[in-house]
Amino acid sequence: MYMKRTVFVIVSFMLAICLLQGCGAAKNGDMYYDAPDMGYYNEENAPSYAYDEVKENDFTVAEVKNTSTFSLDRNTTGYSIARQQINNGMKIAKDSVRVEEYVNYFSYSYPEPTDGKPLAISGKLFDCPWNAENKLFTVGVSAKQIDFTDKKQNNLVFLIDVSGSMFGSDRLGLIQNAFTMLANNLDNNDVVSIVTYAGATKVVAEGVKGAEKARICNILQDLSAGGSTAGASGIQLAYEVAAKYFIQGGNNRVMLATDGDFNVGIRNKNQLNDFISSKRETGIYLSVFGVGMGNTRDDIMETLAKNGNGNYGYLDSLTEARKLLVTEMGGTLETVAKDAKINVTFNADKVEKFRLIGYENKMMSEDDFNDENKDAGEIGSGHTVTAVYEIKLKDGAADIAKIEDNTEFASAKIKCKKPDNNENIEIDKTFDFTICAETPDEDGAFIACVTEFGLLLRNSQYKGT
Repeated sequence: MYMKRTVFVIVSFMLAICLLQGCGAAKNGDMYYDAPDMGYYNEENAPSYAYDEVKENDFTVAEVKNTSTFSLDRNTTGYSIARQQINNGMKIAKDSVRVEEYVNYFSYSYPEPTDGKPLAISGKLFDCPWNAENKLFTVGVSAKQIDFTDKKQNNLVFLIDVSGSMFGSDRLGLIQNAFTMLANNLDNNDVVSIVTYAGATKVVAEGVKGAEKARICNILQDLSAGGSTAGASGIQLAYEVAAKYFIQGGNNRVMLATDGDFNVGIRNKNQLNDFISSKRETGIYLSVFGVGMGNTRDDIMETLAKNGNGNYGYLDSLTEARKLLVTEMGGTLETVAKDAKINVTFNADKVEKFRLIGYENKMMSEDDFNDENKDAGEIGSGHTVTAVYEIKLKDGAADIAKIEDNTEFASAKIKCKKPDNNENIEIDKTFDFTICAETPDEDGAFIACVTEFGLLLRNSQYKGT
């Protein structure tokens, strides 16, 4: 036990150093830069930009309620936002810490789907390193890897905020270089349009073939920032352009790059929610890329991605842009599971209580889970998604497990749709005590470290010892 906890402390320390200094040793995330000393969140020094409030999930007594339901996606913005705050010498804003986005920033070695379905479920159960009385139960979801030798044709609209707040090399300059990298990796028959918005909206390139890479890149590099921010009208125009060049059976996507600081037109989040939700049935997907600090509206960008059949990434450097738009381009652009949601059920005879760590702003009711028209998350090609539960077994459950390893303690069901025809798909998995290990494997140990790191940054009441 002493050795195991010593290893946990060492790996946790290494993870913190990786985030601060940028070494590439921790899993496969690209991390970089020297950074100032990190301080924990302090209410007096909290930055002024907006995040949705995160109210941590409490423990649930399994005999009272034994199910946990939430929307599945692989947004990873929280991790790169933390890195940006640290590099800027800022305190970590408590509500910027969405623990599942820290965990999902990295990929893990989960079994891939083998039954023709887009997703596969697996699980691990091991001792909780920060609470000796409990265990960690991780639910891993892996998405099928699309064969890109015969990939879909892309119809992409780069929607770029060129308002005055986007001035700077870490904002518009970063976006110009990021989309230039993406353009240079497109196929010749892909179609690219570029829409800009500030006080007014403008189509600066329309229906340009991917073969004309130099033209696309030159247009991007010629953009400049100035004016107010009419974000909603820019989104409207971008969807109109995407619809004009819609490719049946292709990947049709608006790629919005902004600091999210809309100050003209629709600014209320509820209005934005309704507005972007109305676009879901067009067959056009949305990717949101956030930049900047200070006036940056993470809450607006998260709302847009969550309600627009989309994904959300935060670009704190060109290295992160390369990760999302080049290295992981298939997962960013190619959705394999639409409206994905999961229901995890615990055996109340074996589990006393459980707590889902993270996903606080993605929780769903069981009615929503069973409603096939309810919008949920999107998962891209080759992506992995992880959920972490801290659970307390009933007295004697672990002892019984030694005799009856096949005793079931939990089950999971995913509901999702095929993105091309909305066919409903269900994937089921049961978990018994054969997956229980006193010492976690490499993935499990790393997941535990990332999770505890997030709890420490939040100064969570559940951070344990």
